[in-house]
Amino acid sequence: MKDVELKEVDQEKQLMTGQTQINGCVKVTVPENAGVKYTGLSKDELIKIASTAGWVRTRWVLLVLFWFGWIGMLAGAIVIIVQAPRCKPIPEMNWWNEGPLYQISDVNAFSEKGLKVEEKLDYMNQMKVKGLVLGPIHTVQADQLDKLNLVSVKPEVGTKNDLESLLSISIVLNLTPKYENASSWFNNATAVAEKIRVSADKKEEIVKGDIMKTDSWPGYIQPKCPDQKKCIALMGSVTGLSVDEVSLVLNRSGVDLLLNGLPDLAEPGERQAQVIKNHYFSHLQMSLGWCLSGRTLGSPAVPVRLYQMLLFTLPGTPVFSAGDEIGLKAGENPKIMWDLEYPVVETNATAKTLQEEHIAVRNFFKTLTHLRGKERSLVHGEYVSLFSSPTSLAFVRLWDQSERFLTAMNWGNDPVTMNLTYRDLPTQAQVRLTTDAANLAVDSMVSLEKFQLGPKQAVLLSYPYAG
Repeated sequence: MKDVELKEVDQEKQLMTGQTQINGCVKVTVPENAGVKYTGLSKDELIKIASTAGWVRTRWVLLVLFWFGWIGMLAGAIVIIVQAPRCKPIPEMNWWNEGPLYQISDVNAFSEKGLKVEEKLDYMNQMKVKGLVLGPIHTVQADQLDKLNLVSVKPEVGTKNDLESLLSISIVLNLTPKYENASSWFNNATAVAEKIRVSADKKEEIVKGDIMKTDSWPGYIQPKCPDQKKCIALMGSVTGLSVDEVSLVLNRSGVDLLLNGLPDLAEPGERQAQVIKNHYFSHLQMSLGWCLSGRTLGSPAVPVRLYQMLLFTLPGTPVFSAGDEIGLKAGENPKIMWDLEYPVVETNATAKTLQEEHIAVRNFFKTLTHLRGKERSLVHGEYVSLFSSPTSLAFVRLWDQSERFLTAMNWGNDPVTMNLTYRDLPTQAQVRLTTDAANLAVDSMVSLEKFQLGPKQAVLLSYPYAG
């Protein structure tokens, strides 16, 4: 208990002087704990209530509901898993199918140090390169077969130790016999093929086989490898052959990868679309490669970025030469590639425009290599032709439930309207890469109904799997 003293002031008894007269005091006693304290039920009371029939039934009902709910969710998850579409197994690939191959024909032009190009490997990694195609770098003298030595490195480019220092990345050696002459082969193709086989035996001792010939292939070795993942790749290169002739070389030669030139976009698009389709249905993707050369390929009226997009979106292994990534033309110094790594400010207007164009082409190229490296539809996907005209074509690459990629290009001088039809095409798709940023901004959504593409333009679109 505590005492509280209250003092009250009567307003009527306040003095005019401002002083206050105390009228009286009241002393009141107030209990400290005036409220009622809640103590709850005791243990014995709780046990007594919990044992009643109502609470027992309630607990059983809640327990049964819990287990029914848990079993129902488990059954639902099992049904979803069972009914869900199975993911298509990823095809087993060799290392030369896993990404683009970078071809360095003139080693000394590529690097001032010849074969000592280790410092350039980071540059190649930026483009997701999986292997190098070097040379030819072997020694040979014109029209002297006995002087052909495929296991000796030409002193002008480096030494055997320099070559071995590059083995952190997969290497393909170009063994074109007479690479310094107009004719690539000696008359005695069988003797040359024997030298190739012997040189391969000396390097790894895992390439064995028989020398074979066809009308379109002068001579080669049919390899037999115990482990395809570590096997030496036998690659061939052809130009100007029909689809049937390419099939003949692939089926009878035993080559692991046959490099073919990209379709020439200066020719009618309907024909090129049919050629691509025939190649796709006639050959395994893992055995066919496409070559790009910015110096000599196609018509100069076709922008190089259209060829670059075609290279990385067609089924097959992309192969490109040093300089193609920046659109290097004939007569331009390969040193430009390294100048672009740390570009200087150009004061000359023409030089500045050229520098900006090289940088734009390189950035476009790198984006393509990154997409090609991570998107399953571009690596393994089926090829479906959607549209073709004399100056344009469009196709889609699709793999299982992965995102689909649609390539459209127009190399003509006029805009083209494409009527795109396929069973899973949506009404809209997302722009992933484009040469026409003004009308087709990256990441924007565009309508696929009567799709319009400007002259000398290309675009890569994507859309999700819809089931």
